[in-house]
Amino acid sequence: QVRLVESGGGSVESGGSLRLSCAASGYTYSRNCMGWFRQAPGKEREGVASIDTNGLITYADSVKGRFTISRGNVKNTVSLEMNSLKPEDTAMYYCVADEVLWGFCGGLQYPYPSWGQGTQVTVSS
Repeated sequence: QVRLVESGGGSVESGGSLRLSCAASGYTYSRNCMGWFRQAPGKEREGVASIDTNGLITYADSVKGRFTISRGNVKNTVSLEMNSLKPEDTAMYYCVADEVLWGFCGGLQYPYPSWGQGTQVTVSS
């Protein structure tokens, strides 16, 4: 079972920046995919950004040009740099991951089996 631990959430004013980090442990296979989802109160959960097994990066339209996902220098870490934050970015953010022996995983519609505990991001106007 892959274990994910997020850090870096917090409160910021509109236009500000935050950086989320996620550390994964417990991988069995070398091929994995990671990403970030978020859920605001009363709203459906949505995929924000992902890196698939081929290294392809996908962003939700709502965050394109403002958020950047990247693999960390430390193995099995992923970060989400969030700039020009808006009040509508306020949500609980979750790191997600999967691993495969062969083949593909990833994308914003993928059913990730591993989720972190979440970190709160609050953007005030």
